[in-house]
Amino acid sequence: MKKIYCITILASFIFFSGDGYSQRIMGAVNGGFNLTQVDGDEIYGFTKPGVQIGPSAIIPFSKKWQVSLETNFNQKGSRQRKQYNTTDSNGVVYTGEYKLKLDYVEVPLLVHFNDKDQIIAGAGASWGRMVNVKEWEHGRRVETTTLTSGTYARNDFCVLADLRFRMKGRWYANFRYEYSMSKIRTRVFQTIPGMAGNTITREQYNNIISFRVIYIFNEKPPLADGEIKSP
Repeated sequence: MKKIYCITILASFIFFSGDGYSQRIMGAVNGGFNLTQVDGDEIYGFTKPGVQIGPSAIIPFSKKWQVSLETNFNQKGSRQRKQYNTTDSNGVVYTGEYKLKLDYVEVPLLVHFNDKDQIIAGAGASWGRMVNVKEWEHGRRVETTTLTSGTYARNDFCVLADLRFRMKGRWYANFRYEYSMSKIRTRVFQTIPGMAGNTITREQYNNIISFRVIYIFNEKPPLADGEIKSP
């Protein structure tokens, strides 16, 4: 809760400290895809795709600085294809296949620096609430992994870095990196699947790279070369 209070206080400070810029709120919508992994799950690489989509509000509070508040549907998780094929003494097949699907409704708050209306760099934090979770191991659904089971934390607090490039008019290409500030799960792994023996304990964190397109509805586009600003 302390993190939510800090975000609220920061947003209020930015809004009320403006010199007239903060009275012009711009609306935007974003859509794109994620490449995700879960650090600490013994699987490596950004191999799980997902989608990210949602609206946002952008508040300029000076010529070069602005703050944005978004509400996104954000898919995270992890995936590994078949690695091997072994059968234990009970006839249970192990393949090393793994898939984790985590769906969040997420609220990011970012502060941005606007470089000549062409490149916008930002950083901030987000709070995400898990709305769906599904997990598969060795090609089989893990029925004990549910929203209410407590296997994964329902809340995901993340830090974000954001970079936007104007493509044309009000359209921007957007690159974003996101990482969990607190663990989403603690898990004990067996060193040999299906067999008793040594174990290792790992704390897990969401790790996301996003590629998005953003459209800002009521932004004033920059002047074209040779164009004179109207009085």
